[in-house]
Amino acid sequence: MSMIKVENLTFSYPTSYDNIFENASFQIDTDWKLGFVGRNGRGKTTLLRLLMGKYEYSGSIEAPVEFDYFPYPVADESLHTSEVLGEICPGAEGWELLRELSYLEVEPETLERPFETLSNGERTKLLLAALFLNEGNFLLIDEPTNHLDGRGRELVSAYLKRKKGFILVSHDRRFLDGCVDHILSLNRASIEVQSGNFSSWMENFQRQQEFELARDRRLKKDMDRLRQAAGRTSDWSDKVEKSKFGVGSSGEKVPDRGFVGHKAAKMMKRSKALETRQLKAAEEKEGLLKNMETAKDIKLIPLCYHADVLAAFSGVAASYGGKEVCLPASFEVRRGERVAIEGRNGSGKSSLLKILMGEPIEHTGTVRLGSGLVVSYVPQDTTHLRGSLSEFAKENHVDESLLKALLRQLDFERVQFEKDMAEFSGGQKKKVLLAKSLCDRAHLYVWDEPLNFMDVYSRVQIEGLIGKFLPTMVFVEHDGAFRDAVATKTVRL
Repeated sequence: MSMIKVENLTFSYPTSYDNIFENASFQIDTDWKLGFVGRNGRGKTTLLRLLMGKYEYSGSIEAPVEFDYFPYPVADESLHTSEVLGEICPGAEGWELLRELSYLEVEPETLERPFETLSNGERTKLLLAALFLNEGNFLLIDEPTNHLDGRGRELVSAYLKRKKGFILVSHDRRFLDGCVDHILSLNRASIEVQSGNFSSWMENFQRQQEFELARDRRLKKDMDRLRQAAGRTSDWSDKVEKSKFGVGSSGEKVPDRGFVGHKAAKMMKRSKALETRQLKAAEEKEGLLKNMETAKDIKLIPLCYHADVLAAFSGVAASYGGKEVCLPASFEVRRGERVAIEGRNGSGKSSLLKILMGEPIEHTGTVRLGSGLVVSYVPQDTTHLRGSLSEFAKENHVDESLLKALLRQLDFERVQFEKDMAEFSGGQKKKVLLAKSLCDRAHLYVWDEPLNFMDVYSRVQIEGLIGKFLPTMVFVEHDGAFRDAVATKTVRL
């Protein structure tokens, strides 16, 4: 048993006036399976890079282990996969690598293929297997689920459960619950470590927030009562103070040093005591709610379509070079339905959505859309986002004030509005695309993996939004908890 110790860590980027971390301290065991959670833009990836020694900082980081980072950068993707993995874990035996691949259901023949021909899901599994074969190293795993389908997530979660000695950044609740035994949470004002899986941490965190809210309400009542009492005491004290003077034989005021003076002093003392209690209550109140996470209700006003069927798919399958990537799908999208498209990586899910949007994707079958149908689309890819939010709003014909208001509700700080979108985190970019879609008045919402990189609180917000306003949707999403909460119908490719 050995510990990684972080003490008084303070860091800010050279272009920023605000500290990402300020005097942060925590310690973790090198044998733990640690889930790392926090809202988008808080600095999770930054902390991993600080552990890797990528940036200068003040404070101290003591680690008795070497760190490895996922995703691992492959310098030459034209090499055979076996060569790439051999460079990552040169000390591993061939049989050890084959054993790891069997856990992840990766065929041994994959090792003979050029690395560049592998799917993103295959790359994720192979790189994780190779990195874990560097025995004694501590692995920093940054959002591995973004390129994994549902089955892939189950396999990788079960694989990680076999391992120890890692920090895992993920916002997939079920994925975390399946493989971690501690949670490192990056809160608004602190970094905390807790034993247990994500669900137990979330339950405790919500209980703590409810306790702080109840205590906040009690303190507010106490403050109001103390103000009223202080006001009454002050009035009494003033009246008694005035009565300290008697009247002499010629009508002039004569100081009364007796009972009345004693009474005035006593009232003044009580007033000061109340004032001291007020200040103490105010100081106590300032210490509350610093880690309060809010997930405000978001509004969506979909257009009501005049017909029951908005879209109909008949024998539709994407194809490449005349070869279908999946069996043809036939289904209808009816008013009020939320249709989830499921399937393994490479089965044509995104292509199906692009066909629905009218993009020139080679395919069989036909898609019929209702006349006058207004569709709002959230693509999977966010790399095209750059420039200011104002320019983005203008280009997409959405109200800038409404767009920014929605982003504020999704935990954007106002300072983000002045930045180039190219500097946003992956989760923040996804929120921009989602907020734009929420600004659209549409009959049908088509979302392709809308939750990639997005934090848990925002996922809960979006779930609540869909449950309240019941828009008609077709979507692809591998977060099982979200899919189960939202979908009314599932189409499996």
